[in-house]
Amino acid sequence: MTDALKRLSEEGVAIWLDDLSRKRITSGNLAELIDQQHVVGVTTNPTIFQKAISQGDGYDQQLSDLAARKVTVEEAIRMITTADVRDAADILRPVFDATNGQDGRVSIEVDPRLAHNEHATVAEAKQLAWLVDRPNTLIKIPATMAGIPAISEVIGLGISVNVTLIFSLERYRAVMDAYLTGLEKARERGLDLSKIHSVASFFVSRVDTEIDKRLDSIGTDEAKALRGKAAIANARLAYQAYEEVFSSDRWNALEKAGANKQRPLWASTGVKDPAYPDTMYVTELVAPNTVNTMPEATLEATEDHGEITGNTIAGTYEQARADLDALENLGIAYDDVVRVLEEEGVEKFEASWNDLLKSTQAELERLAPSEG
Repeated sequence: MTDALKRLSEEGVAIWLDDLSRKRITSGNLAELIDQQHVVGVTTNPTIFQKAISQGDGYDQQLSDLAARKVTVEEAIRMITTADVRDAADILRPVFDATNGQDGRVSIEVDPRLAHNEHATVAEAKQLAWLVDRPNTLIKIPATMAGIPAISEVIGLGISVNVTLIFSLERYRAVMDAYLTGLEKARERGLDLSKIHSVASFFVSRVDTEIDKRLDSIGTDEAKALRGKAAIANARLAYQAYEEVFSSDRWNALEKAGANKQRPLWASTGVKDPAYPDTMYVTELVAPNTVNTMPEATLEATEDHGEITGNTIAGTYEQARADLDALENLGIAYDDVVRVLEEEGVEKFEASWNDLLKSTQAELERLAPSEG
């Protein structure tokens, strides 16, 4: 058992792995991470599945069967990804039971090409929940303008949601509002609110990547001094917003009816700039009732040399606000940064989905039985 990961868990941070593959499931590696490294959840995305399917032969038998049935590439992807999510959910089921449904969760994403289509997103979320058919699934819906009402509708149907691709504080508040609206709809429908869970995935490292690029182009000493500060400041202010919303009268009424808080989830926690400590987006964002979903390299780095010193968010709001204000004073517009990041985020997810389509199609063709 590793002290750093154990301490992180004890501080109220749920450790989720940002990766999944059939090999990880069948080799026992996922079970080992749960048993030995305090992993209590899994997140996936199209990039993760594209990488998994294109490496090794773990999917050959299923792909061969799908090719024999002449299914479309979209159906093949759905069958493959939901099978992995279902199996991972079964491995995590004891964690789900032990935490009363809070952890032991596996996330699967709606087709990112639907990011700007509310009704298609809702339909896809319902389909994925039905296909995986496990209570410990989270359906990932991006926090685009079309995604916000879709989140309310899906939560209102009693489906648990991982809201992804959140960059701005304003959008994060809209996400929390959508969750509360969804819970109110569920309550009106007579659903058991205690069974509905949600996390809000607030992206971290990409904020620094974009802002640091702009700071470097300014090039002054003042600009250089602000490098690597924006992402953590942004996330800490998100936690302040979370504390505010989930102590409101509106929330208290829902909590009395059995509702669960929507936890902030720190996503994109792999450090992109080698100048920064590789555990920075873990150790600087420690606070109760949060989730940190880590790529395996970040998990290993935290285990090896992460220094967990207690809550690193409490008491930081004034400095965090000052850091973001200093960027505005240098001419770096926060609203423009988060707009660019959201647009790029949707584009990246779509590009990954298209790569997944191409590589899966190639595998179906390679494994198709010869005619005759």
